[in-house]
Amino acid sequence: MAKAKLPETSQSLFAYMTAGQRDHWGMDAEHWDWVPGVGLISLLDYGIHAGERCTVDYVVQWVERNHSQAGQAKVINSMAPYAVFPLLYRLSGRKEYLAEAQEIARWMIEEAPRTREGAFEHTVTEDADFPEQVWADTVYMAVLFLARLAQVAADRRLAEEALRQTLLHLRLLQDADSGLMFHGWDCARQNHLSGAKWARANAWLTLAVPEIVAAVRGLAEIPEELPRRYRALAEGLRVVQAEDGLWHTVLDQSDFYKESSASAGIACGFIKAVKSGLLDETYIDSARLTVEGILPLITAEGEVCGVSGGTPVLASIAAYNEVPLYPTLYGQGLALQLLTEVSLLEIEARKGADEE
Repeated sequence: MAKAKLPETSQSLFAYMTAGQRDHWGMDAEHWDWVPGVGLISLLDYGIHAGERCTVDYVVQWVERNHSQAGQAKVINSMAPYAVFPLLYRLSGRKEYLAEAQEIARWMIEEAPRTREGAFEHTVTEDADFPEQVWADTVYMAVLFLARLAQVAADRRLAEEALRQTLLHLRLLQDADSGLMFHGWDCARQNHLSGAKWARANAWLTLAVPEIVAAVRGLAEIPEELPRRYRALAEGLRVVQAEDGLWHTVLDQSDFYKESSASAGIACGFIKAVKSGLLDETYIDSARLTVEGILPLITAEGEVCGVSGGTPVLASIAAYNEVPLYPTLYGQGLALQLLTEVSLLEIEARKGADEE
């Protein structure tokens, strides 16, 4: 692996994400929704870990610039930007971040629509309804925020709800045979809709669960079922990982195209899971292989290629292979998160070597 290339590539990803491109839905950062939300989460994590103050400042300025839009559509999928609020509060001590985060968390727990099983219904800002539907996306877009806030505020109630929602989603979406996750579950029809084991759905869960577990540890008891289900997911993912380290856009369809954002998210989740004790260290090898497959897909300008567009639960498995590829903030962000985690591994390895 080209270790020296990682920081340089991360900087180019940041530059591409913040260039103010608004000519395409996937790169338009100036609205309060999940797409820029995933980008913000990724940028803030990178800025904190890499010591890049300009990146943290960008996130603060984005919140100030777009805050007036926050209350226009109170839906589960637009909760993603709030995931930076607990960290911004911890960095700055500004109580308004904490107060607003707590009010949003109250809405989620007391008012947000739920399915008959008690899971958050996947509501979106677009003019579309998915009644009684559970999507894997929700765990990253909304539950991650609850866990982060629980940690910062030492709030047991939020921690318990974050664990409850995570486990509900794992139960409803996991395929018992392969361990992989279906994209969605229809509570009224009691089925997985098209039955697609969509890669990015698996990435959202693989990435979010280790951080959720790490955030609430010590605040609430983690049911043994949760790490058991997560390990089954990780084992299933490793089985279907391609030789170049990437994953196909539908995991069990080896003739479908490989998708870079899902691959980055899964690999990054593996690293986080090893750090949190959910997985053993052999999963680092799988993540490193993914980095080798991702780096050639990042242009000199910092664009991550091979990213599929926004994808609802589609009517058929075949339809997932028709989703167009184009640059997106979440694709940029997931790649940035992966490179950040790998860079941290390299720093730890050098530190260990120096101490010996």
